[in-house]
Amino acid sequence: MSDLMSRPLRIGVSANWMHADPDRVIYNGRPLLYVEQSMSDWFLAAGALPLMMPAPSSDCTPAIGAAQMVGELDALVIAGGADVWPGSYGERALRPEWEGDRKRDEAEIALIEAALELEVPVLGICRGHQVLNVALGGTLFQDITTQVEGALQHRDAERYARNSHDVTLLEDGYLHRIYGVTQAHINSVHHQAIKDLAAGLRVTARSTQDNVIEGIQLDDGTDRWAVGVQWHPEFQRPEHRELLSTEPLMTDFLNAARQRALRR
Repeated sequence: MSDLMSRPLRIGVSANWMHADPDRVIYNGRPLLYVEQSMSDWFLAAGALPLMMPAPSSDCTPAIGAAQMVGELDALVIAGGADVWPGSYGERALRPEWEGDRKRDEAEIALIEAALELEVPVLGICRGHQVLNVALGGTLFQDITTQVEGALQHRDAERYARNSHDVTLLEDGYLHRIYGVTQAHINSVHHQAIKDLAAGLRVTARSTQDNVIEGIQLDDGTDRWAVGVQWHPEFQRPEHRELLSTEPLMTDFLNAARQRALRR
């Protein structure tokens, strides 16, 4: 108990990957793992310590596995980033540019499986929301514009995090419970989305205009905490008052992390 009171909560954050590229000047094109500044800031501002989760290269035989890494955490975030590899959910890429990142999928799915086994809270953000669904057996739309009739523009390369739309928070779902509203506005930086929902998951939010799934929660009859949101709360700044507040989500996530720490 004294250790918990004296240290910040430890929040593991899955790494973004930059694979080897001989044309890249930075680090002479060597492979890089990194965390976006906005993600670090979001947790540091909340008084929690974000820790990037490393992933071994093909040349490394790790002496520490996913379960050991996750076991040291109070909670886990699966971050946004590259497309999910269609092979992760039994499909082939419809276009070469949608091949995604197989190695990152494998690393993150291992982290999710370990976290669920150890009852470590999991928050999936954007790509992480999608990977959570895939890890539990669900599938994705490889491209919303191509595969969802009447879809709005969920990703705008120029507007990026300034792109936004309305969502409906489904009554009696997790997000409705912590926010107490049914309508909200969120940022939108994705072109893939959940297609077939995995068993054990429940939809908590949908895009109001085209019904695309924007929020999920684990609802498998256990007390395990696992939540996915398709938007990027870490991108938001205090002046973005038109967007759904990040505070209730952060507060509840850290409360879940604190309960995990007390059980250790």
